Amino acid sequence: MTSTNGSVDCHSPAMHPAPRALRRAAVAVALLAAAVSCAPQPEASSGKPSASATHACARGKLTTETPGKLTVATDEPAYEPWFQDDDPANGKGFESAVAYAVAEELGYGRDKVVWQTVPFNKAFAPGEKTFDFDINQVSISEERRKAVDFSSGYYDVRQAVVALKGSKAAKAKSIADLKDVKLGAQVGTTSLDYIDDVVRPTRPAAVYAKNDQAKSALRNGQVDAIVVDLPTAFYITGAEITDATIVGQFENQGGTPEQFGLVLDKGSALTPCVSRAVDALRADGTLGKIEQQWLSDAVDAPVLK
Repeated sequence: MTSTNGSVDCHSPAMHPAPRALRRAAVAVALLAAAVSCAPQPEASSGKPSASATHACARGKLTTETPGKLTVATDEPAYEPWFQDDDPANGKGFESAVAYAVAEELGYGRDKVVWQTVPFNKAFAPGEKTFDFDINQVSISEERRKAVDFSSGYYDVRQAVVALKGSKAAKAKSIADLKDVKLGAQVGTTSLDYIDDVVRPTRPAAVYAKNDQAKSALRNGQVDAIVVDLPTAFYITGAEITDATIVGQFENQGGTPEQFGLVLDKGSALTPCVSRAVDALRADGTLGKIEQQWLSDAVDAPVLK
């Protein structure tokens, strides 16, 4: 703007922004700087697979114990009806079939699956694992989660009591009727937990390293009854100890179904991939078909309350 005397008016609004406009501009610049400084910055590489890489779960290209192979563990002997002929690799039995179905879902054919023997208790004990996942009727629990990872549950299970026909234990109709019964179970199992936490017998439970030992104790009268999962109870009474009977099954505690899960190393990058595979097999009906094929004899038993 030119003044009446011909000089330039240096106080013209066109030449200098008003103080309010200057303040607004300063605030805008400050906000922009803050936004840039607060934006997520790339993290330094830890050498481990990122979350995005973990969840990619590329079929047949997972970071496994042996590249290009999937190492699956279970105990020895491998009991029926979960396996057949003590041979996990033959694809027969519920858990053998589930293991191969999960492997296929992950992109590993039967010829890419390597079986490994791992004792039951060692599978979920603290420490680095030498398998990609273990399948051995291991119930998911918060206590065990402190040491290992679990997949989604692949089987809903209940615990059952097996006794010789005609015995006092065989006549039990309630949990109270088992209080004075000598009970036995395999060490480290949910079966043993049910004896200690649900039945709470007057005599300590007999504890065995293997289910075979518990079954022998039942045959020989060293215990009045043993506690095992329901499908195993049906197999014991139907094929192994035919003069035994299923006394009954326990209700799930806390309203949450007890489930068997695949065991993985704590923090394993495979956990989300394996869980996704199990979920897919449940959703498309594969798990149901495998259960029908191998566990169809495990029908309902009386509920002990």
